[in-house]
Parts: sequence; C-alpha cells; structure tokens
Amino acid sequence: MAILQVQHLEKHFGKTQVLKDISFELEKGRALAIIGSSGSGKTTLLRCLNFLETPTHGKILVEGQTLFDAEAPATQKESKVRKKRLHFGMVFQSFNLFPQYTVLKNVTLAKELLAKERPDYKANKKQILEEIAQEGRSLLQKMGLEDREGHYPHQLSGGQQQRVAIARALALSPDILCFDEPTSALDPELTGEVLKVIRSLAEQNTTMIIVTHEMAFARDVADQAIFMDKGVIVERGSARQVIDSPREERTRQFLSRYSKS
Repeated sequence: MAILQVQHLEKHFGKTQVLKDISFELEKGRALAIIGSSGSGKTTLLRCLNFLETPTHGKILVEGQTLFDAEAPATQKESKVRKKRLHFGMVFQSFNLFPQYTVLKNVTLAKELLAKERPDYKANKKQILEEIAQEGRSLLQKMGLEDREGHYPHQLSGGQQQRVAIARALALSPDILCFDEPTSALDPELTGEVLKVIRSLAEQNTTMIIVTHEMAFARDVADQAIFMDKGVIVERGSARQVIDSPREERTRQFLSRYSKS
C-alpha cells in the first residue's frame, strides 16, 4: 500500500483555482520530485499536504488513514491540525530558524514541547530532555554539524542553516519529508552541500517529496517525477523518463526553456 494517497485535490483562493484535480500516490522509501514553472501550484500542493493551507476539495491519506476529506467535516477540525502535521516534515525555501535559539535548541524545540504533554514528563523531565538532546546531537552529526550545536543561526552559512532546518524536520520522525525548493535561497557554491544531504537521505530510503529546480539532481535522486503546469499534473513517470524523455509537449517546452535559462 502507498504511504501517501492524494485524491482529486483542489485548492481555490477566492475565484482563482490553483490546484485542479491533483491525484497521485507515493510508496514508502521512495522520493518524488515535483517540477514546473513558478506559479504552477507546486508550493501550494506542499502547503496543503502539510495543512498550512486547507484544500477546497479532495482527500489526503497516510498509511490508509484519512487525514483530510473535504466532504467530512470531522477531518477538518483545527484542533487536530498539529497532530496531522507530524506526518510531514517540512523544509522551506527560507530557513525559518529561531534566531534566539542555538542550533541544537532549534532542532529539539518541537520535540521538547510535545514531550510536555506526556503523562510522565514531570516525574522524568531531566531524563526525557537529555534523551531529546542526544537525539538532536545525533541528527546534527548526520548533517555534519556536530561542532555547531552551540552556535546561533546568524553564525552559520546559508548551507549550514538549511542543514539545521533538515535536522529539525527529521527530529519528529515524520512519515514523509517535504522540501520546497531547498536550495533556492542559497548561493551556487552552497547548493551542493544541501543536495548532498538530500541525496544521502534518498540512499537511506527516506520517503520524500522534493519541489526543486535542480533538474539533474531530481533525475538522479528521485524515483518518480511529476511535472505541473497551471495547477494540473501534466506528466508523471520515472524521474529519468519525465526529465530526459518527456512525452507531453508542455513538459518538453518547460525543460527546453529551463535548459536555456
């Protein structure tokens, strides 16, 4: 069974329809690249999956559980949104780190807040926080940032900040890790270090959705690819097929323009 099922998803902003009948599935341990020009609906799709936006129509299921159904008000309760977001780790274009906290605190903060809801928190606070801190350090080590845990965001390069953001997204062990143009805010010389981390995650069979403008990277790292244009899925298939041998004219035109830019 697919870990993620998106069924007939639509999103309207007033009279403007941004997503139109979006349906796809993602298997556990696979990476999906979503490509398309600016305004094609890629970021809105990720924001709907992470419940930063509420879809107008359609369903979202994770491991067979319906997280959202536009026809079922019980799935749309605001009180349940935070719990639903735990299924999706989100890495944004901008790093969105808390400037007042250290690198380690940025990584562990969300898990510390959730831990306070545990019935044994007061009795075992010290042990629980120590365990969370150690998990955070392990994630920073995976990101190659073990020597930066006491630094603050302004003391890091853009590439390092984005790696902290990835560690933060992984801290809650999400089912699916989502990247929204993770290198768009980076200088070219820093892009490689972030792509290297994402490549490593793919090699570890991390389930991922990657919105990216790095076509060569998407072709080599993703298992599947979707090309979106004007809010619809125009083409889908293996990443190499979609990027190297697109079947649809709109996909070919996009890739041709992109290769010349």
